[in-house]
Amino acid sequence: MKLPPDATLQTVAELAATLPAATADGSGVFTVDASALTDYDTATIALLMQARRAAQAAGRSFSVHGAPAQLQQLAALYGVEELLALAAISSPSSSPSSSLNRSPN
Repeated sequence: MKLPPDATLQTVAELAATLPAATADGSGVFTVDASALTDYDTATIALLMQARRAAQAAGRSFSVHGAPAQLQQLAALYGVEELLALAAISSPSSSPSSSLNRSPN
């Protein structure tokens, strides 16, 4: 399943509706490709958790590939980074330098 650039509160319901068919179609690892994500929020984390549950219900394992660094940090903030099996975008510029790590001045 490839996520679109926008997976925010306004769009995740439509994406979530596709999960039962997407997870039932196939076997083995259900992989979510998050490499196109540019707009995401906590609803994206909820969508990924729902995808994980749907994959497990279909007897499949689950992984996320191409997750932006800030999405990984958001998952870590909620304590679900291991559950989501997030894999980073493999590029040298994907270091986690975001506003989530900044110290107040």
